[in-house]
Amino acid sequence: MAGQQFQYDDSGNTFFYFLTSFVGLIVIPATYYFWPRDQNSEQIRLNNLRKVHGRCLWYRLRLLKPQPNIIPRIKKLALLAGWVLFIFLAYKVSQTDREYQEYNPYEVLSLKPGAAPAEIRRQYRLLSLKFHPDKGGDEAMFMRIAKAYAALTDEESRKNWEEYGNPDGPQATSFGIALPAWIVDQKNSMLVLFVYGLAFMVILPVVVGSWWYRSIRYSGDQILIRTTQIYMCFIYKTRNMDMKRLITVLAAAAEFDPQFNKEALSRPTDNVEVPQLIREIGGINIKKNEPPLTFPYSLKARVLILAELNRIKLSETLEEDQWFVIKKCPALIQEMINVICQLNVMAHSRDDFRAPSLTTLENCMKLSQMIVQGLRLQQMKNPLLQLPHIDEDNYRRVVNHKKYKIKSIQDLVSLKESERRSLLHFLDEDKYEDIKAVLGSFPHVTMDIKPQVLDDEDSNKITVGSLVTVLVTVMRQSMSEIFEMEQTVCITEDQPVDDGLQQGDMGKGKNKGWQQKSKGSKKPFKSKKKKPVKKKGAIQPSQVQQKQPGQKQANGTIGNEVAIKDDEDISDKGSDSEEDDNIKDSQSEKEDGSDADTDKEVLEKDNKDDEAEWQALQQSIQRKERAFLETKSKVTHPVYSLHFPEEKQEWWWIYIADKKDQKLVAMPYHICTLKDREEVELKFPAPRRPGIHQYIVCLRSDSYFGLDRVQSLKLEVHEAKPILENHPQWETSAEGEDDQEDSEGFEESEEEEEDDD
Repeated sequence: MAGQQFQYDDSGNTFFYFLTSFVGLIVIPATYYFWPRDQNSEQIRLNNLRKVHGRCLWYRLRLLKPQPNIIPRIKKLALLAGWVLFIFLAYKVSQTDREYQEYNPYEVLSLKPGAAPAEIRRQYRLLSLKFHPDKGGDEAMFMRIAKAYAALTDEESRKNWEEYGNPDGPQATSFGIALPAWIVDQKNSMLVLFVYGLAFMVILPVVVGSWWYRSIRYSGDQILIRTTQIYMCFIYKTRNMDMKRLITVLAAAAEFDPQFNKEALSRPTDNVEVPQLIREIGGINIKKNEPPLTFPYSLKARVLILAELNRIKLSETLEEDQWFVIKKCPALIQEMINVICQLNVMAHSRDDFRAPSLTTLENCMKLSQMIVQGLRLQQMKNPLLQLPHIDEDNYRRVVNHKKYKIKSIQDLVSLKESERRSLLHFLDEDKYEDIKAVLGSFPHVTMDIKPQVLDDEDSNKITVGSLVTVLVTVMRQSMSEIFEMEQTVCITEDQPVDDGLQQGDMGKGKNKGWQQKSKGSKKPFKSKKKKPVKKKGAIQPSQVQQKQPGQKQANGTIGNEVAIKDDEDISDKGSDSEEDDNIKDSQSEKEDGSDADTDKEVLEKDNKDDEAEWQALQQSIQRKERAFLETKSKVTHPVYSLHFPEEKQEWWWIYIADKKDQKLVAMPYHICTLKDREEVELKFPAPRRPGIHQYIVCLRSDSYFGLDRVQSLKLEVHEAKPILENHPQWETSAEGEDDQEDSEGFEESEEEEEDDD
């Protein structure tokens, strides 16, 4: 029997096949993922943002100080080198001879398949004379010719060729290993062992160990674990944190410590410049020994944050350090909010655990707005200071205007174009256009709230202990769209009003577009209160109308009886009684028909409600699957921030709170993908007491202040249904006994009938 042979590739042909496949598997995906994108698209995007964000710090840093980036060039060179190697290996493979091919004696003798024996002998003589070794021919070729001639003329050789593909009979199966033979050569054994030991015992453990050491120091959000521990300790220690305490704890992050982060720098000049800033800012307590809040790196970070909020000019070295600290702050504040959520969850599970207050959470969100916009806490009451060319003096001019009462950005947007221009008359045309462009880029966000209980018989009925799911649909528009709405409203006001219009419609046309939206949200709330009163009042007239026809007919018959004789009175009374009976029967039939119609309507309504609940459940499941599978981009809309050193995207927090008890009901959800519309599910357990409970749904920006949305949420909680102990479907034994009794009675009746027959 044929055996198996394993051998290394002496010629090196199969090794090239292996290298070509290996290099191709690396180069092709790497080119798709790592090839640098076109730089012109980024330049075009920046040019489009120039009108709005041209004055921002991050925009000027990107344009005025372009840093030459060598990494894209290195990526291109590495990928091009990989492609050159891949093309060379593919060419090398195409030039290798085919060693493994099927043996065919007709090809060796240069004959067509099925040639005649005479033609085979004649061709063999010609080729043997040509390649005979005695006549200077090729001995190997002569042996192949003789072997092919024997395969076509000798019966045994021909049989072996037909069965095994070789005239000599079955051969050993050969497997080639795609590695050159010099690897296992005894002369190179020490070199091969050294390379293997270096690769698998030194390089691989060092790479894996360094990666593991770096990864265990960071959380999933790329925040140092030490930072999370510091925040956990101080937030639990101080439940109610004011803004000053929050900034102190924020600056204690390990990201600012050069010992844990190499990007953080400690300069020799800090010993002189930082104390000067402390004296200039004032109100910083450095004597209290509270590590790590009083460590030098933490004190420096705190001073730089306060200098940013007070807009104090710094030296170039301190300014670079300040940019580094400010860039890290939004992610660190988000980590503080995550810690607050974790402590709240722990407080719900343990009665003796103290949860942070709602004020601490809201102060964290306000601190993010302050740092992004570069404004102090006292200035947060003046949202117009976020606009360009609006300083303290101009702000007082706008607020103290006698004709227009402007307190917020929404008030400024709701003005007409002519009114807005007259209000900002102290600005020239270019500055006014800057304010208008920036104001048009600000977000206008609305919410649609729908509380429900999923996976329940009645999803709209909230019971004690049920899991409430509040589906919040957040829709974002830009203020420029509000401008367009205002222009359309102004155009309709200038047009002549028809005489057929009512005064209420004229009043609606005079409202601003912004005011229409705010007032429209109150109308459904009032109509819901009036609905039950209308329904109750609508039932009574219908009942009265059904009785009126009978009363008219009775009155009519009584009026006719006055002019009839006494002998005819009896017959008339009999006919009248028959007519009354017929009327009553017809009324009873109508009532039965109306009852049947109402039953059908109720059944149809129940079916529609069941279908609607089923569709809502399916939509929620599909929404969860899409959210799990899809990865949305976190690039939403760039934030207008004059003093933030990095491009910031619009992100939001949404949560449910109980303002009366100052408690957090549903944990904050960080919305990072809101471009036009986003759906968010907030879940929390229903209150333990039945009744009406008032909550608020808060949508807060992490970048702008004065644009937050707060909407009330009213929940009516009912008592939970009692657990059924004896359900009719469970009484199978009683039903079985009844069926047996019925069957026995039926059999006895059949036997009695047979006896009678």
